[in-house]
Amino acid sequence: MADQIQIQIMNQDLEEPMAEIMPSVLTAMSYLLQRVSETNDKLSQKQRISSFTGLTKPSISIRSYLERIFNYANCSYSCYIVAYIYLDRFVKKQPFLPINSFNVHRLIITSVLVSAKFMDDLSYNNGYYAKVGGISREEMNMLELDFLFGIGFQLNVTVSTFNNYCCFLQRETVMLTKMKSLFLETSLSFKSSSKTKLLMNQHEEDSLSTHHNKKQLAAA
Repeated sequence: MADQIQIQIMNQDLEEPMAEIMPSVLTAMSYLLQRVSETNDKLSQKQRISSFTGLTKPSISIRSYLERIFNYANCSYSCYIVAYIYLDRFVKKQPFLPINSFNVHRLIITSVLVSAKFMDDLSYNNGYYAKVGGISREEMNMLELDFLFGIGFQLNVTVSTFNNYCCFLQRETVMLTKMKSLFLETSLSFKSSSKTKLLMNQHEEDSLSTHHNKKQLAAA
């Protein structure tokens, strides 16, 4: 409880700086979750079906879904960091339920719901989160309970763990920004060389690769 209060105080002190970087943090989170989902989609091993598994892949992207929750949930900024920590705990404790494109959306909305209830003094009820997430209230209730059992009811997050994940997501944000800049520079350079046509027979390939390919979400 002391750690929870300290994180809440930190969140209040850093409200303005966090407001500026949250869009980038959400982008990093969605990128990581998207990469993990696509990687696990390709696994040939049989994956267990759970209450989080949908019959089809949702048409809304992970990034758009996170942005929708961010716009309507009105929970504290720290909730999203803690929700990501909960997702990582879920992955580690439930190795036969890997995050994929069929369950990632339900896991996201449930992790934010659980995080908001634990971290914030005031939060919306399950019915409201169900509407935001595009599911029924009954399903939201069931997912909340299954998620709590999935993480072993380990809701407490120490300040050091919170800071580690913040640093991890910030590094991912910086990396994505550099990748975007490099991609734009490469595209502009390619267009320029194509116009001048100085090198008619030389083909150059520029490859962009991520700095790691982990299936888990853990902070390095």
